[in-house]
Amino acid sequence: MNLQRNLKIFTLAALGIVSTIVWLAVRSTSVQAANESVRSAEKQRIEVVAKVRPSVVAIYARGGQGGGSGVLIDKEGYALTNFHVVQGSGPIMQCGLADGVLYDAVLVGLDKVGDVALIKLLPKADGKLFPFAALGNSDEVREGDWSLAMGNPFLLATDFTPTVTYGLISGVHRYQYPEGTLLEYTDCIQIDTSINPGNSGGPLFNVKGELIGINGRGSFDKRRRINSGVGYAISINQIKNFLGHLHGGLDTDHATLGARVESLSDEILRLSVKEVLDDADVSRRGLQVADELIAFAGRPLTTVNEFKNVLGVFPKDWRLPLVYRHENQRKEVLVRLMGVQPKEVKEDGAEAPKPGPRPAPGQRPPAPLPDSPAKKLYKEKAGFANYHFNELHQSRVWTAFTKHGDFSKTKGNWIFEGELQLKAQSRHAVLTIQEKKGDDGNLQTHALLDIRDVSTYPVEPLKPGLGNDERQSPPGSGGFVIAMYHFRRFLTEGIKGFERNPAYGGVEPFYPYPVDGSLPKTLKDLRVDADVIRTEHGGVAGKWYFDRTQQRLLGFEAFVEEKGDPCELYFADYRAVDGRMLPHRIEVRYGNDRFGVFTVKRYQTTAN
Repeated sequence: MNLQRNLKIFTLAALGIVSTIVWLAVRSTSVQAANESVRSAEKQRIEVVAKVRPSVVAIYARGGQGGGSGVLIDKEGYALTNFHVVQGSGPIMQCGLADGVLYDAVLVGLDKVGDVALIKLLPKADGKLFPFAALGNSDEVREGDWSLAMGNPFLLATDFTPTVTYGLISGVHRYQYPEGTLLEYTDCIQIDTSINPGNSGGPLFNVKGELIGINGRGSFDKRRRINSGVGYAISINQIKNFLGHLHGGLDTDHATLGARVESLSDEILRLSVKEVLDDADVSRRGLQVADELIAFAGRPLTTVNEFKNVLGVFPKDWRLPLVYRHENQRKEVLVRLMGVQPKEVKEDGAEAPKPGPRPAPGQRPPAPLPDSPAKKLYKEKAGFANYHFNELHQSRVWTAFTKHGDFSKTKGNWIFEGELQLKAQSRHAVLTIQEKKGDDGNLQTHALLDIRDVSTYPVEPLKPGLGNDERQSPPGSGGFVIAMYHFRRFLTEGIKGFERNPAYGGVEPFYPYPVDGSLPKTLKDLRVDADVIRTEHGGVAGKWYFDRTQQRLLGFEAFVEEKGDPCELYFADYRAVDGRMLPHRIEVRYGNDRFGVFTVKRYQTTAN
C-alpha cells in the first residue's frame, strides 16, 4: 500500500514538474515573441523617423525673430505650414532642414480660414532637388492609430534637426470653431501626440511615414504654454482640395452653403433647413426652408457637426452635388458654394477681399521686404498671396493649350454652322461673329444667331446699356450668343485679351454630361478635376476649365447676369479644322436645365 501511495505521489510530482517545464517553455517562447514584436515595431518606427526627417522644415522669420515648422511635399521645394506661422514671418523667410543648411524661402499661397500656407524653398544650386514626404489619406485614420509629430517646438532645433513625438490619434472629424472668420479647423484630427509652440505647421505622420495632417492647434497650460495632451492637426485631405489654389498664389477662401440647418431633435438624426439666403446658388437650385439635407459631396449628413465638417474642407466657388428631400421627393443638384470671408465693395463696384486682422495699437507696420534671393519670386497684388506664381500657372495652362492650335492669326470674322437640338426638335443654326468699324470709326462687334424656323438673335456684346433680354439671348440659354463671342475672343486673343482680372483660378471640379444624353446614377460620377482660368471682359466674367492631362478646353461658364446662373458650355468631339482642334459638339446648359446641343458642321475663320 505504501509503495502504491508513494508511486502515485511520485507520478503526480513528475506530472507537475513536466507541466511547469512546458509552461515555462511556452511562456519563454511567448515572452520572446513579444520582445521580438516590440523590437520590430521599434525598429520600424526608427526607420520611419529616419526616412521622413529630411523633409521636416524649421521656419524662421528673417533675423531669427520667431518661427515655426513645415514639411516639404515635393522635390521642387514646396512645403506646407500654418498661415499663422507665415503671418509672423512675412512673405520672405528662411528655412532650415535636417541637413544643417539654411535656405531662403518665399510665400506661395494662403488659406487664412483653414490656417494653411504653401511656401517654396530655394535650392542652393540650380536643379538640386529636395527630399519630401508622401501625402497619405487622412480619411483612413482611425481613433487608436499611432502617429508621429515632428517639428521645432520652442525653436529648440538650432541645428534644424526636428523633435519627434509619438502618440495616439484621439479623435477624427473634429470641429474647432474659428477665431472670427479665420483659423477654422474643420474635419480635423485630434491627437495626444505632444505638440507645443513652435510645432505649428509641422507634419503629422502615420506609422508608414505618410503625411496625414499639419499640426496647428493645441490646448495649453496658459501659464507655461505646455501641451495638456490635446492637439489638433488639419487633415491632409482637406489641404489636397486647396493645393491647386495654393500653388496658384491665391489668397483662397473656404465655402459656405448659404443656408442654415438644424437637427430635427436630439433623438432624430436628420437635418432640417431653417433659412436660405436669397442670393445663394442653393436657393436657385430649389432648396427651401423645411427641406431635409441628406448628403453633400458624397458624404451623408445627419448632424450639424457633420454639416460644418464637410463644408469646411472645400474652397469657395467649387460646385458639388447636394442631395436633399423636398416634400418627400429626393432631389440631387450641383451647388456653387459661397465664401466664408466677408467682402468689401471698391469704388468701381467690384468686390475686393476684406483685409485680414489689423495690427494691434502700437504695432509697427510691415517692414519692407528683406534683401533675399527669394524676393525675385514675390509679386504683390490685391487678392493674391503671391501673384508671381499665379502668372506662372497662367502661362503653363495657356502654353499647353496652344499646342492644340494657334488661333492668333484668325481674329477676323467667324461662322459656326450646324444643327441646334432644342428639346425634341433639331433646327439648322448659323452663328456669325463680326467685327467692323462703326460710323464713329471705332471697332464694333456684332453677333447674330439665326435658328431656322425659330428666330434670329442679334447682339452687340460690348454695347453700353445692353438690355438684360439681349444679354441672355436666346431665351432660356443664359446668354449663349455672348458666351460664344467670349469663346472666339479667348481663342484668338488669349488670356491677355481680357482687360480685367485675368487669373489662374486653381483646380475645381467640372461635370461634363454624357454625350449620349444619358443621366448618371449620381452627379459625382461626372466629376473631372480641371485647371481654371478666370477672365472678365465687357462686364462678363468667365471661368474656363482645362483637362489637367492634355490641357484641352473642356468647357466654360459665362456669367452674363450680374447675379445669377451662368451660361454653361460643355465641349466634346474635337476635330482638326485647318490644323487647329475645335469642338464639334457644344452642350449649352442654364440653371438646372439643358438649353440645347449645338452640333457644328462647319467652322469658317478669317485671317486678320
